[in-house]
Amino acid sequence: MAGLTENDVARMRDQLFFEGPQRSRRLSRFWLLLLLAAVIAAAGIVSDSTATVIGAMIVAPLMTPILGVVLAVVLMDMANLRRCLWLLVAGAGSVVAVGWAVGLLVPYPVVAATSTQVASRITPRLVDLAAALATGAVGSVALARSDISDTLPGVAIAISLVPPLAVVGLTLEAGHAHQALGAFLLFATNVAAILASGVVVMALYHVSRASTDVTTRAVRRWGATGIIVVFLAVVIVPLWANSDTVDRTTTRQAGVGAVAEEWVNPAGWTVVGVTAKGDRVLVDVTGPKPPPELRRFRTYLDAAGLGQLDVRVSMVISHYSPVPN
Repeated sequence: MAGLTENDVARMRDQLFFEGPQRSRRLSRFWLLLLLAAVIAAAGIVSDSTATVIGAMIVAPLMTPILGVVLAVVLMDMANLRRCLWLLVAGAGSVVAVGWAVGLLVPYPVVAATSTQVASRITPRLVDLAAALATGAVGSVALARSDISDTLPGVAIAISLVPPLAVVGLTLEAGHAHQALGAFLLFATNVAAILASGVVVMALYHVSRASTDVTTRAVRRWGATGIIVVFLAVVIVPLWANSDTVDRTTTRQAGVGAVAEEWVNPAGWTVVGVTAKGDRVLVDVTGPKPPPELRRFRTYLDAAGLGQLDVRVSMVISHYSPVPN
Protein backbone atom coordinates (compact mmCIF):
# COMPACT_ATOMS: atom_id res chain seq x y z
CA MET A 1 0.00 0.00 0.00
CA ALA A 2 1.16 3.49 -0.77
CA GLY A 3 2.15 5.58 2.22
CA LEU A 4 0.03 8.51 3.32
CA THR A 5 1.05 12.10 2.82
CA GLU A 6 1.53 14.65 5.58
CA ASN A 7 -1.85 16.12 4.65
CA ASP A 8 -3.48 12.72 5.19
CA VAL A 9 -1.89 12.36 8.60
CA ALA A 10 -2.96 15.91 9.51
CA ARG A 11 -6.53 15.03 8.49
CA MET A 12 -6.44 11.91 10.66
CA ARG A 13 -5.07 13.86 13.61
CA ASP A 14 -7.89 16.37 13.21
CA GLN A 15 -10.47 13.57 13.23
CA LEU A 16 -9.11 11.65 16.22
CA PHE A 17 -7.13 13.92 18.53
CA PHE A 18 -8.66 16.33 21.01
CA GLU A 19 -6.20 19.18 20.58
CA GLY A 20 -5.94 22.69 19.18
CA PRO A 21 -8.36 25.60 19.42
CA GLN A 22 -11.39 23.30 18.91
CA ARG A 23 -10.43 21.01 21.80
CA SER A 24 -13.13 22.19 24.22
CA ARG A 25 -15.83 22.04 21.58
CA ARG A 26 -14.81 18.52 20.53
CA LEU A 27 -14.67 17.30 24.12
CA SER A 28 -18.14 18.66 24.87
CA ARG A 29 -19.48 16.99 21.73
CA PHE A 30 -17.83 13.69 22.71
CA TRP A 31 -19.33 13.65 26.19
CA LEU A 32 -22.75 14.80 25.03
CA LEU A 33 -23.01 12.10 22.36
CA LEU A 34 -21.55 9.41 24.61
CA LEU A 35 -23.94 10.01 27.50
CA LEU A 36 -26.93 10.19 25.16
CA ALA A 37 -25.79 6.98 23.45
CA ALA A 38 -25.48 5.32 26.85
CA VAL A 39 -29.06 6.25 27.74
CA ILE A 40 -30.31 5.02 24.35
CA ALA A 41 -28.39 1.75 24.67
CA ALA A 42 -29.62 1.11 28.22
CA ALA A 43 -33.20 1.88 27.21
CA GLY A 44 -32.92 -0.41 24.20
CA ILE A 45 -31.60 -3.25 26.35
CA VAL A 46 -34.33 -2.78 28.96
CA SER A 47 -37.04 -2.73 26.28
CA ASP A 48 -35.29 -5.56 24.38
CA SER A 49 -35.31 -3.43 21.21
CA THR A 50 -32.60 -4.23 18.65
CA ALA A 51 -33.40 -1.12 16.60
CA THR A 52 -32.88 1.14 19.62
CA VAL A 53 -29.57 -0.53 20.46
CA ILE A 54 -28.40 -0.07 16.87
CA GLY A 55 -29.28 3.62 17.16
CA ALA A 56 -27.01 3.86 20.20
CA MET A 57 -24.18 2.23 18.26
CA ILE A 58 -24.42 4.86 15.51
CA VAL A 59 -24.54 7.79 17.93
CA ALA A 60 -21.75 6.58 20.24
CA PRO A 61 -18.37 8.30 19.65
CA LEU A 62 -16.33 5.81 21.69
CA MET A 63 -14.47 4.50 18.65
CA THR A 64 -12.79 7.90 18.23
CA PRO A 65 -10.47 7.66 21.27
CA ILE A 66 -9.74 3.99 20.47
CA LEU A 67 -8.55 4.84 16.97
CA GLY A 68 -6.86 7.86 18.52
CA VAL A 69 -4.82 5.48 20.68
CA VAL A 70 -3.84 3.60 17.51
CA LEU A 71 -2.69 6.76 15.72
CA ALA A 72 -0.92 8.07 18.83
CA VAL A 73 0.96 4.77 19.19
CA VAL A 74 2.01 4.80 15.53
CA LEU A 75 3.12 8.45 15.72
CA MET A 76 4.38 8.05 19.30
CA ASP A 77 2.50 11.16 20.33
CA MET A 78 2.57 10.62 24.09
CA ALA A 79 0.39 13.61 24.97
CA ASN A 80 -2.46 12.47 22.73
CA LEU A 81 -1.92 8.83 23.73
CA ARG A 82 -2.50 9.71 27.38
CA ARG A 83 -5.47 11.90 26.48
CA CYS A 84 -7.15 9.23 24.32
CA LEU A 85 -6.55 6.52 26.92
CA TRP A 86 -8.08 8.73 29.61
CA LEU A 87 -11.13 9.45 27.42
CA LEU A 88 -11.52 5.73 26.69
CA VAL A 89 -11.38 4.70 30.36
CA ALA A 90 -13.50 7.61 31.63
CA GLY A 91 -16.01 7.17 28.80
CA ALA A 92 -16.36 3.44 29.47
CA GLY A 93 -16.86 4.08 33.18
CA SER A 94 -19.50 6.71 32.45
CA VAL A 95 -21.52 4.32 30.26
CA VAL A 96 -21.40 1.66 33.00
CA ALA A 97 -22.63 4.27 35.50
CA VAL A 98 -25.51 5.26 33.20
CA GLY A 99 -26.46 1.59 32.81
CA TRP A 100 -26.43 1.19 36.60
CA ALA A 101 -28.63 4.29 37.03
CA VAL A 102 -31.14 3.08 34.44
CA GLY A 103 -31.23 -0.30 36.19
CA LEU A 104 -32.30 1.43 39.40
CA LEU A 105 -35.37 2.78 37.61
CA VAL A 106 -36.49 -0.63 36.33
CA PRO A 107 -38.69 -2.64 38.73
CA TYR A 108 -37.23 -5.99 37.61
CA PRO A 109 -33.65 -7.24 37.12
CA VAL A 110 -32.35 -6.71 33.60
CA VAL A 111 -30.40 -9.92 33.05
CA ALA A 112 -30.05 -12.65 30.44
CA ALA A 113 -33.29 -14.29 31.56
CA THR A 114 -35.32 -11.12 30.95
CA SER A 115 -33.58 -9.60 27.92
CA THR A 116 -32.22 -11.20 24.77
CA GLN A 117 -30.03 -8.10 24.36
CA VAL A 118 -28.24 -9.06 27.58
CA ALA A 119 -28.12 -12.76 26.73
CA SER A 120 -26.44 -12.07 23.39
CA ARG A 121 -23.60 -10.09 25.00
CA ILE A 122 -22.47 -12.10 28.01
CA THR A 123 -20.77 -15.04 26.31
CA PRO A 124 -18.36 -13.70 23.67
CA ARG A 125 -16.47 -16.26 21.58
CA LEU A 126 -13.53 -16.39 19.22
CA VAL A 127 -15.85 -15.71 16.31
CA ASP A 128 -16.65 -12.34 17.93
CA LEU A 129 -12.93 -11.55 17.98
CA ALA A 130 -12.60 -12.47 14.30
CA ALA A 131 -15.50 -10.19 13.40
CA ALA A 132 -14.08 -7.38 15.56
CA LEU A 133 -10.64 -7.66 13.93
CA ALA A 134 -12.17 -7.36 10.47
CA THR A 135 -14.43 -4.50 11.54
CA GLY A 136 -11.56 -2.66 13.19
CA ALA A 137 -9.52 -3.04 10.01
CA VAL A 138 -12.37 -1.58 7.96
CA GLY A 139 -12.64 1.36 10.33
CA SER A 140 -8.90 2.03 10.15
CA VAL A 141 -8.87 1.83 6.35
CA ALA A 142 -11.88 4.16 6.18
CA LEU A 143 -9.98 6.58 8.41
CA ALA A 144 -6.84 6.41 6.28
CA ARG A 145 -8.71 6.75 2.99
CA SER A 146 -11.16 9.62 2.80
CA ASP A 147 -12.72 8.15 -0.35
CA ILE A 148 -14.32 5.30 1.63
CA SER A 149 -15.12 7.14 4.83
CA ASP A 150 -18.85 6.66 4.20
CA THR A 151 -18.47 3.10 5.51
CA LEU A 152 -17.99 4.37 9.08
CA PRO A 153 -21.70 4.16 10.03
CA GLY A 154 -21.60 0.47 9.12
CA VAL A 155 -18.48 0.05 11.22
CA ALA A 156 -20.24 1.71 14.16
CA ILE A 157 -23.08 -0.80 13.89
CA ALA A 158 -20.81 -3.82 13.44
CA ILE A 159 -18.51 -3.08 16.39
CA SER A 160 -20.28 -3.25 19.74
CA LEU A 161 -18.81 -0.81 22.27
CA VAL A 162 -21.47 1.08 24.21
CA PRO A 163 -24.16 -1.68 24.47
CA PRO A 164 -21.87 -4.17 26.30
CA LEU A 165 -20.89 -1.44 28.78
CA ALA A 166 -24.56 -0.64 29.37
CA VAL A 167 -25.11 -4.36 30.00
CA VAL A 168 -22.28 -4.27 32.54
CA GLY A 169 -24.02 -1.51 34.48
CA LEU A 170 -27.47 -3.10 34.27
CA THR A 171 -26.32 -6.57 35.33
CA LEU A 172 -24.14 -5.21 38.14
CA GLU A 173 -27.13 -3.33 39.49
CA ALA A 174 -29.13 -6.57 39.29
CA GLY A 175 -26.45 -8.40 41.28
CA HIS A 176 -25.26 -10.66 38.44
CA ALA A 177 -21.53 -10.00 38.47
CA HIS A 178 -20.76 -13.04 36.29
CA GLN A 179 -22.92 -11.68 33.46
CA ALA A 180 -21.37 -8.24 33.90
CA LEU A 181 -17.92 -9.79 33.54
CA GLY A 182 -18.97 -11.53 30.32
CA ALA A 183 -20.29 -8.28 28.85
CA PHE A 184 -17.10 -6.46 29.81
CA LEU A 185 -15.09 -9.21 28.11
CA LEU A 186 -17.00 -8.48 24.90
CA PHE A 187 -16.14 -4.79 25.20
CA ALA A 188 -12.48 -5.56 25.94
CA THR A 189 -12.40 -7.96 22.97
CA ASN A 190 -13.67 -5.30 20.61
CA VAL A 191 -11.22 -2.71 21.95
CA ALA A 192 -8.28 -5.12 21.64
CA ALA A 193 -9.34 -6.02 18.10
CA ILE A 194 -9.61 -2.38 17.00
CA LEU A 195 -6.19 -1.58 18.47
CA ALA A 196 -4.50 -4.63 16.93
CA SER A 197 -6.01 -4.36 13.45
CA GLY A 198 -5.62 -0.58 13.51
CA VAL A 199 -1.88 -0.79 14.20
CA VAL A 200 -1.49 -3.29 11.36
CA VAL A 201 -3.42 -1.10 8.91
CA MET A 202 -1.43 1.99 9.91
CA ALA A 203 1.79 0.04 9.41
CA LEU A 204 0.67 -1.04 5.94
CA TYR A 205 -0.02 2.59 5.07
CA HIS A 206 3.41 3.62 6.48
CA VAL A 207 1.86 6.25 8.76
CA SER A 208 4.86 6.08 11.10
CA ARG A 209 7.08 7.68 8.45
CA ALA A 210 5.31 10.94 9.15
CA SER A 211 6.88 11.01 12.60
CA THR A 212 10.51 11.77 13.33
CA ASP A 213 12.62 8.65 12.76
CA VAL A 214 14.44 8.54 16.07
CA THR A 215 15.65 5.33 17.69
CA THR A 216 14.07 6.02 21.07
CA ARG A 217 10.75 6.77 19.40
CA ALA A 218 10.90 3.51 17.45
CA VAL A 219 11.65 1.59 20.66
CA ARG A 220 8.67 3.18 22.40
CA ARG A 221 6.47 2.39 19.43
CA TRP A 222 7.43 -1.28 19.56
CA GLY A 223 6.87 -1.29 23.31
CA ALA A 224 3.36 0.14 22.95
CA THR A 225 2.61 -2.31 20.15
CA GLY A 226 3.80 -5.15 22.38
CA ILE A 227 1.33 -4.06 25.08
CA ILE A 228 -1.49 -4.20 22.53
CA VAL A 229 -0.41 -7.71 21.48
CA VAL A 230 -0.38 -8.84 25.11
CA PHE A 231 -3.82 -7.29 25.64
CA LEU A 232 -5.11 -9.22 22.63
CA ALA A 233 -3.57 -12.46 23.89
CA VAL A 234 -5.13 -11.99 27.34
CA VAL A 235 -8.68 -11.72 25.95
CA ILE A 236 -8.18 -14.73 23.67
CA VAL A 237 -7.90 -17.12 26.64
CA PRO A 238 -11.44 -16.61 28.05
CA LEU A 239 -12.83 -16.33 24.53
CA TRP A 240 -11.37 -19.73 23.73
CA ALA A 241 -12.91 -21.20 26.89
CA ASN A 242 -16.30 -19.65 26.10
CA SER A 243 -16.16 -20.97 22.54
CA ASP A 244 -15.40 -24.48 23.75
CA THR A 245 -18.21 -24.37 26.32
CA VAL A 246 -20.78 -22.96 23.88
CA ASP A 247 -19.79 -25.44 21.15
CA ARG A 248 -20.09 -28.42 23.51
CA THR A 249 -23.40 -27.14 24.88
CA THR A 250 -24.82 -26.57 21.40
CA THR A 251 -23.69 -30.00 20.22
CA ARG A 252 -25.24 -31.73 23.23
CA GLN A 253 -28.51 -29.83 22.93
CA ALA A 254 -28.77 -30.60 19.23
CA GLY A 255 -27.90 -34.28 19.71
CA VAL A 256 -30.25 -34.90 22.61
CA GLY A 257 -32.98 -32.85 20.93
CA ALA A 258 -32.80 -34.96 17.78
CA VAL A 259 -32.96 -38.20 19.81
CA ALA A 260 -35.85 -36.85 21.87
CA GLU A 261 -37.82 -36.05 18.71
CA GLU A 262 -37.25 -39.62 17.50
CA TRP A 263 -38.41 -40.92 20.86
CA VAL A 264 -41.63 -38.89 21.34
CA ASN A 265 -42.96 -38.59 17.77
CA PRO A 266 -44.39 -42.12 17.54
CA ALA A 267 -46.39 -41.44 20.72
CA GLY A 268 -47.75 -38.15 19.37
CA TRP A 269 -45.74 -36.10 21.86
CA THR A 270 -43.78 -32.88 21.28
CA VAL A 271 -40.37 -31.70 22.47
CA VAL A 272 -40.94 -28.29 24.07
CA GLY A 273 -37.31 -27.49 24.89
CA VAL A 274 -33.83 -28.86 25.48
CA THR A 275 -31.38 -27.16 27.84
CA ALA A 276 -27.80 -28.28 28.44
CA LYS A 277 -25.97 -27.39 31.66
CA GLY A 278 -22.58 -29.04 31.78
CA ASP A 279 -23.04 -32.81 31.53
CA ARG A 280 -26.71 -32.51 32.45
CA VAL A 281 -29.35 -32.04 29.75
CA LEU A 282 -32.92 -31.11 30.63
CA VAL A 283 -35.65 -32.15 28.18
CA ASP A 284 -39.22 -30.84 28.35
CA VAL A 285 -41.87 -32.87 26.50
CA THR A 286 -45.64 -32.83 26.42
CA GLY A 287 -48.40 -34.90 24.89
CA PRO A 288 -51.46 -37.09 25.49
CA LYS A 289 -51.72 -40.33 27.43
CA PRO A 290 -50.02 -42.76 27.38
CA PRO A 291 -46.55 -41.18 27.73
CA PRO A 292 -43.57 -42.65 25.85
CA GLU A 293 -41.34 -45.03 27.80
CA LEU A 294 -38.23 -43.49 29.39
CA ARG A 295 -36.29 -46.75 28.99
CA ARG A 296 -36.67 -46.45 25.22
CA PHE A 297 -35.28 -42.90 25.38
CA ARG A 298 -32.20 -44.26 27.19
CA THR A 299 -31.80 -46.92 24.49
CA TYR A 300 -31.91 -44.25 21.79
CA LEU A 301 -29.38 -42.09 23.66
CA ASP A 302 -26.97 -45.02 24.03
CA ALA A 303 -27.29 -45.83 20.34
CA ALA A 304 -26.49 -42.19 19.45
CA GLY A 305 -23.35 -42.19 21.61
CA LEU A 306 -24.90 -39.86 24.22
CA GLY A 307 -25.18 -42.40 27.00
CA GLN A 308 -22.61 -40.59 29.18
CA LEU A 309 -24.89 -37.58 29.60
CA ASP A 310 -27.13 -37.05 32.61
CA VAL A 311 -30.44 -36.53 30.78
CA ARG A 312 -33.52 -35.59 32.79
CA VAL A 313 -37.02 -35.36 31.37
CA SER A 314 -40.00 -33.23 32.40
CA MET A 315 -43.14 -34.92 31.05
CA VAL A 316 -46.39 -32.94 31.02
CA ILE A 317 -49.51 -34.83 29.96
CA SER A 318 -51.73 -32.53 27.93
CA HIS A 319 -55.49 -32.72 28.41
CA TYR A 320 -58.07 -30.54 26.72
CA SER A 321 -61.52 -30.01 28.27
CA PRO A 322 -64.48 -28.50 26.41
CA VAL A 323 -65.56 -25.02 27.48
CA PRO A 324 -69.15 -25.16 28.76
CA ASN A 325 -71.80 -23.18 26.91
